[in-house]
Amino acid sequence: MTDAAASFEVRLPSWLEAGPRDAARRFPTQEARMAFVLELAERNVDEATGGPFAAAVFARGSGELVSVGVNLVVASGLALAHAEVVALSLAERALGSFDLSEADVELVTSAEPCWMCLGALHWAGVRSIVCGARDADVRAIGFDEGHKPEDWAGEFARKGVAVRCDVGRAEAIRVLARYRAAGGPIYNAAK
Repeated sequence: MTDAAASFEVRLPSWLEAGPRDAARRFPTQEARMAFVLELAERNVDEATGGPFAAAVFARGSGELVSVGVNLVVASGLALAHAEVVALSLAERALGSFDLSEADVELVTSAEPCWMCLGALHWAGVRSIVCGARDADVRAIGFDEGHKPEDWAGEFARKGVAVRCDVGRAEAIRVLARYRAAGGPIYNAAK
């Protein structure tokens, strides 16, 4: 057995590390926020730096960008480096708290969260979730999203978390299809 690792690090790709080009902008609508997130997902595919997924955390009221994340599972060698987890972790660092509920933030994600990311959203305390592609769209290209509750959105709504799906869905599906056509790895596929 090798020595146990004492730490790990997840870094944004170099094209994104310095901050997105729109970092100073506010995104007034959920549609504008999703368009920005889908640009990140597409760039992650174009640069071959990760899967076809991106997410960002915004202040709900102002639309101010708090953090971004792209899928880094293969690049980092860490199964937990999903776009949502990366964006939430960076938002927690930026806001100085593991509890984002007081900050009243919204997570916008290019696809419905997987089983793991649903837990991360719950624990992070986001107040709103906006999704592009559906679970079925992600599964259609081969990814296994885990055993998600059928009414996951309803469960969040019952806890006071707003959920809106299908925002920019057609474009989100196009990004997924491009990734698949380019031969991007489908890791942890259903077996």
